Amino acid sequence: MAAKSTETVDVIIVGAGLSGIGAAYHLQQKCPGKNYVILESRDAIGGTWDLFRYPGIRSDSDMYTLGYAFKPWTSDKSIADGPSILQYVRDTAAENGIDRHIRFNHKVTAANWQSDEACWTVTAKTGGKSVKIKGRFLLVCSGYYSYDGGYEPKFPGSEKFRGEFIHPQKWPENLDYAGKRVVIIGSGATAVTLVPAMAKTAEHVTMLQRSPTYIVSMPEVDALVLALRKLLPETVVYDLTRWRNVLTQMIVYQAAQRQPKLVRRLLLAQVRAQLGKDFDVEKHFSPKYNPWDQRLCLVPDGDMFKAIREKRASVVTDDIETFTAKGIRLKSGEHLDADIIVSATGLNLVAMGGAKVSVDGVVGDAGQTLAYKGMMLNGIPNFVFVTGYTNASWTLKADLISEYVCRLLKHMDKHGHQQVRPVLNDPTIEAMPIMNLNSGYVQRAEGKFPQQGNKLPWRLYQNYFLDMLMIRWLPLEDKALQFGSGGAATKDSRVAA
Repeated sequence: MAAKSTETVDVIIVGAGLSGIGAAYHLQQKCPGKNYVILESRDAIGGTWDLFRYPGIRSDSDMYTLGYAFKPWTSDKSIADGPSILQYVRDTAAENGIDRHIRFNHKVTAANWQSDEACWTVTAKTGGKSVKIKGRFLLVCSGYYSYDGGYEPKFPGSEKFRGEFIHPQKWPENLDYAGKRVVIIGSGATAVTLVPAMAKTAEHVTMLQRSPTYIVSMPEVDALVLALRKLLPETVVYDLTRWRNVLTQMIVYQAAQRQPKLVRRLLLAQVRAQLGKDFDVEKHFSPKYNPWDQRLCLVPDGDMFKAIREKRASVVTDDIETFTAKGIRLKSGEHLDADIIVSATGLNLVAMGGAKVSVDGVVGDAGQTLAYKGMMLNGIPNFVFVTGYTNASWTLKADLISEYVCRLLKHMDKHGHQQVRPVLNDPTIEAMPIMNLNSGYVQRAEGKFPQQGNKLPWRLYQNYFLDMLMIRWLPLEDKALQFGSGGAATKDSRVAA
């Protein structure tokens, strides 16, 4: 009896979240002759927006830029709640038949490029067994953090605490915090989301931080959008608003890079206007770093500041000495009573969804590779990974990368190429960290992720307009990109091996 042959498709997409669904849409529209499959490790569409269930979860960017370029965001809310975003992603998949291409509960564990076949063999675990699928092109849309669990530092005496101790990434279903004292450890996007949401019914919520974060208030509903919708078609309003917000994001970021002291004063002035002259803004909301050395935290309509003004929430800036049976004792000697403690201490980052990527059986080290245009790895054929911007909405970059993949596939078909790979043939290129942030979760992952170079096409400038130029308009072929047919893997000075 003949052995069953391995299924082969044109494109394997890893991940059915915001990026994966968007990539599938672009592939269907621009390369309709290509067949594809989406391998999703979980049992549902949505990625981040299905995984996180903590109170108040919402976008940390406006939905006119976090939404897809091809599907207008029609809700009145510019800063949207998690369930609304999840429905938006699922509607996109259903409306375009993308959901029929998804294999749920398929966790990709390995991917090996076979040069003699010019093909990837992807191994996935499902139902307690391993399955293999072959693909001519591999598109990884699994994001950059671990779904297994968030970062949980070891707190002294945590075993003594008699209340509930929770990490937001594993939020208990039906947790009752009404009338209870809550301490949230952390000062990032998750913490500033949880504080006002839990303060609605909790007795009191305290945000405990070692150091402050820059926090910006933004209207939850865009008044200009509501006005324009009365005059113009929805698609026109969406496009205009998207471009306005892209420009605003870029102007703010560039101003922060060039005039950090000025931007800092403006950000802190906004906080003082929200909290009043008697609040110690310098202590609790004045970071030691410059704006955009870490991502800014967004609060819609100043909801967190409102909770503080109304005494439903407070901020404490101090170090933890130890947990106690009834809460947390700080190094200052103060004790924070708590029934519930939430450790909003960040994420664990993981490259390529944790899968082992190899070329002709040689397993690569992602930390030793350089990223070509922020999406391909030197020496790795027919491979693209999707990441978003650190200084703007994720989907802006994800959409561009998906467009590039389609353009690349069409070019390869036109010229009869079976494979394409970046090759580092410039000895003057110097490696640099790929993420230009000094956040704790980024620093902890140093060495796990690809690096960037010090000049194009290996350099990332976190600039939407420059990326549009490179991805949409500049010629595909350049000295760093090698096209060809099947055969032995090309060597270069930084091939992951």
